[in-house]
Amino acid sequence: MTTETLDSFHRGRFHLIQPLGQGHRSGMDAMLLASLVDCAGPCRVADLGAGAGAAGMAVASRLEKAEVLLVERSALMADFARRSVALPGNARFSARMSVLEADVSLAGRARVAAGLADDHFDHVVMNPPFNDASDRRTPDALRAEAHAMTEGLFETWLRTAGAILKPGGQLSLIARPESIAEIISACGRRFGGIEITALHPRTGENAVRILVTAIKQSRARLVLRAPLVMHGEDGHKFQPFVDDLNNGRVAYRRR
Repeated sequence: MTTETLDSFHRGRFHLIQPLGQGHRSGMDAMLLASLVDCAGPCRVADLGAGAGAAGMAVASRLEKAEVLLVERSALMADFARRSVALPGNARFSARMSVLEADVSLAGRARVAAGLADDHFDHVVMNPPFNDASDRRTPDALRAEAHAMTEGLFETWLRTAGAILKPGGQLSLIARPESIAEIISACGRRFGGIEITALHPRTGENAVRILVTAIKQSRARLVLRAPLVMHGEDGHKFQPFVDDLNNGRVAYRRR
């Protein structure tokens, strides 16, 4: 029985080995998250809770000078990430990628000892579990871990992001709209210059995701950006700009 798939992203620019029937499978969320990273020169990027590594690999695929660390707690998913990075089709950026098996919730000396040093990264991206713990119950423990939010999750993950980012470094995340208050609260004094973009399936429909960026130690005010609508009038085809973001042609730059 097939237990994994080989999936292509960015119109075949890179490939990912993903579990079939268990754990989290990455798709458009990861590609949109990766589009939030924009750096012209060399930069260090950490993908927290990376799973099989889709978002981090999308960053490395698009940005030729980005060094990316995939941070994943699950030994199984970390192995998928390592195998994905080693695929021959990903050779053009594999030397700029590494995988760290570590828990994002570690703090202080335990976090540093695990390999996440203070003030080290220019960008941190994350696609944390954002289903309420009572939503979408599943017998797959690995999938439940990847999808179900625990109390204080954003506070914990943003604490780690704030510690490992350099001053002026950028946090980027994708989440459900109902988490907006928790995210802003968790940013606290760690991050400012918060920019939030609502992502709508179609004109007139409610947002299903939010894209959030923020800058470590910034004191700039929060900005609600113009929404992004994924599909055009036909209801199925992606809008050109969204399609470009999804396929790694452009970055979604801060305002």
